[in-house]
Amino acid sequence: MAEGSHPKLTRLANAVLQPGFVGTTAPDWLRRRISEGLASVVLFGRNIETPEQVATLTASLRAENPDLIIAIDEEAGDVTRLEARTGASRPGNLALGSIDDVALTEQVAREVGRELRAVGVSLNYAPSADVNSNPMNPVIGVRSFGARTDVVSRHTAAWIRGLQTAGVAACAKHFPGHGDTSVDSHHGLPQVSACADTIARTALPPFIAAMDAGVRTVMTAHVLIPAYDNLMPATLSPRIINDLLRGELGFTGLVVTDGIEMGAVSDRYGIAGATVRAVAGGADAVCVGGESPEESTTIDLTDALVRAVTGGALPEQRLAEAAAAVGEFAAWSGELFRTAITSDEVVDSGLMAARRAVRVHKKTDAETQFPLVGPPHVVELSSTTNLAIDGDTPWGVADPLKNLRPGTTSVRFGESEWDAADDLLERVVAPAAGRALVVVVRDVARYRWMSLALANLVRHRPDAVVVEMGVPTGDRPGAVHLSTHGATRVSGIAAAEVLLGTA
Repeated sequence: MAEGSHPKLTRLANAVLQPGFVGTTAPDWLRRRISEGLASVVLFGRNIETPEQVATLTASLRAENPDLIIAIDEEAGDVTRLEARTGASRPGNLALGSIDDVALTEQVAREVGRELRAVGVSLNYAPSADVNSNPMNPVIGVRSFGARTDVVSRHTAAWIRGLQTAGVAACAKHFPGHGDTSVDSHHGLPQVSACADTIARTALPPFIAAMDAGVRTVMTAHVLIPAYDNLMPATLSPRIINDLLRGELGFTGLVVTDGIEMGAVSDRYGIAGATVRAVAGGADAVCVGGESPEESTTIDLTDALVRAVTGGALPEQRLAEAAAAVGEFAAWSGELFRTAITSDEVVDSGLMAARRAVRVHKKTDAETQFPLVGPPHVVELSSTTNLAIDGDTPWGVADPLKNLRPGTTSVRFGESEWDAADDLLERVVAPAAGRALVVVVRDVARYRWMSLALANLVRHRPDAVVVEMGVPTGDRPGAVHLSTHGATRVSGIAAAEVLLGTA
């Protein structure tokens, strides 16, 4: 084992890793690693049961190191860890951007920060500062504040102010922008083909706004951007991290990678190879453990970093610089966490924000009675979510409608179930005879099967009401069309209230 014979290098290598782990209590190996220099850990949905349990877990970790960075990926909205089992109680970025009230965005982020701080989290991998300029983007979508650079810039800054006022450090991601992509970096390597001038005008301003708002952490994107570097993805690129982010933009804080086990980089270089290249390229901290949370992964990456130094592939000075940057950030974020002054006032703006984000479009010649009078029949068309979203997180409009209007019935189809449903009228449309039909979709434009299914349903029932819970497009099928700008629990409630006229 390389680390055993190089204790100094091992400690430096431990400092730059941000691993996840399995379980709702701290495993022995993680405690031991903290005593050996591990400066950060990351919590995922698998580590979370109740707020009390998380607070106990984080307290036990900090007993090993009071300045331990405890991170989480809590964007609110569709990407939630604290509420993965129930669905988020606050809408996400696209909903907030559609409302375009920076005071509300700041308030929502402040509430998120209070909850995170209460359970012992000191760093949140949020907000997404990506401009979702490609409406077919498979991994950003509703996680972005929108497709306009100015909207994303001002709400990114507001989110950071709100979160950090509550005592939790923010992280602007995914630098230099993941919005203009058509590949999910969990599975492959996206590429941005825009020129440097276009990127500077459209994708970079939100990150500049984040720095102006006081962000001290930036997360890199696993994206190839030939305008800057035609060989290395941003996470591994000195040209993007050192020349652009640190040099041209003047960022002096912590640079952390997106999950290093993601396919965009690990498929080409392996997790260990990507880790070494990221640190050599200018990254200070390596996030790992979303999909590889075992102790063996942490050991392998520590060994790889130590071997890279001893073998000459990674200068020891660069590893030491990265570890020092982590230590500086840990001290700053620890002080922020301990000393932030927050109000005792309890404000829950989540449902109110979700209500404000709902948009209703009714065809002028529509004969549908709206709001709905009797209990409707709901058909939900469900796609497979990207890995940033917990696939078990509940979403939809059927359950909120059932709570508000007893007698509501529903059915949910995925792609395979729909393909097997050759008895469309009997299974889907017939139960809605004499009743309102509500069809719920999520990013329908990205899925051909869903688009065809929706068109078929609306053809059979021109009076159908359609609810889009993903990124809305200019096409608004249905006699009445609702856009919620996200699929959170409160977004479903807000849509149900509008459908029934109780909002």
